[in-house]
Amino acid sequence: MLPGDPAQMMLGQNEDSEQLAIVKAKYGFDKPIGTQYLYYLNDLSPLSFHSKNKSDYTFLDKEKYAASKLFSLGNTDVAIKFPYLRESFTKQGKSVSQVLAETLPNTFVLAIAAIVIAIILGIIFGIISALYKDTFLDKTIQILSTLGMSVPSFFSAILFAWLFGFVLHKYTNLEMTGSLYVLDDFGEANHIKWKNLILPAVVLGIRPLAVVIQLMRNSLLEVLNQDYIRTARAKGLSEFQVIKNHAVKNALNPVVTAISGWFASMLAGAVFVEYIFGWNGLGKEIVNALNTLDLPVIMGSVLIIATLFVIINIFVDLIYAWLDPKVTLE
Repeated sequence: MLPGDPAQMMLGQNEDSEQLAIVKAKYGFDKPIGTQYLYYLNDLSPLSFHSKNKSDYTFLDKEKYAASKLFSLGNTDVAIKFPYLRESFTKQGKSVSQVLAETLPNTFVLAIAAIVIAIILGIIFGIISALYKDTFLDKTIQILSTLGMSVPSFFSAILFAWLFGFVLHKYTNLEMTGSLYVLDDFGEANHIKWKNLILPAVVLGIRPLAVVIQLMRNSLLEVLNQDYIRTARAKGLSEFQVIKNHAVKNALNPVVTAISGWFASMLAGAVFVEYIFGWNGLGKEIVNALNTLDLPVIMGSVLIIATLFVIINIFVDLIYAWLDPKVTLE
């Protein structure tokens, strides 16, 4: 169980028993845990129920829902609305949806950049490793990929920030910390600073890169031993044509599986990388919310990550059908 009382935290030094009771009544903290859970489900559900009694907690959030009333059942209104993730405890007057809208796009940019790096380099090095199996080049790639998979992201982030952002700063012109949007020198407007994306994207992409290399190598070696590859070679096709037109596409299935899982996990796993590099994304926001016991932001972040994970996996199933004719969607 998390320590602390959210109501006391929200009031801070201004806490007194009367104000504490008001805040607990407003947010439903004075209700049993089971009742609070049902209230939260009511907040999330597109079809929700609202008491006409103004002293009831469910009524207090009705206006914030922007709900449209469908019909009434006695003393209860049944309404339709968008899922409501409540308000942040620490950012007074700011909804969790607003917090997520401000931070999630930055995390998406970081995750996409990292996964693109992992896909491109992983497939290239995986193919090279398979074509030069058991050579010095293959063994070097395998050692580096194993090392990349073994090193924790937070250690890689600290190492890269120190080496490329501090020691080699005059050569790389990269900063140790920085987000996608940076306030200009006059403090009037934000502008995009793409170079701040390089280090966190590389660090976040190291582990999926190592996985893609290993999977691409093993899958391609298996495909190259198939009968249809021998037939393609017997027809006089060059090795490049065999690899490009017949082998690579069929070797991508396990790679797609890994990429989908890693991309979804990056939305949550970027926590340490974002925090160390000062990247204003969802991961950094989760750390701040944990430090301040901002429970609505924590719960909202977990829900949005879980939802995106499900959506991404559905999308991957559709890609399977395109990559492998043997896979059918039913």
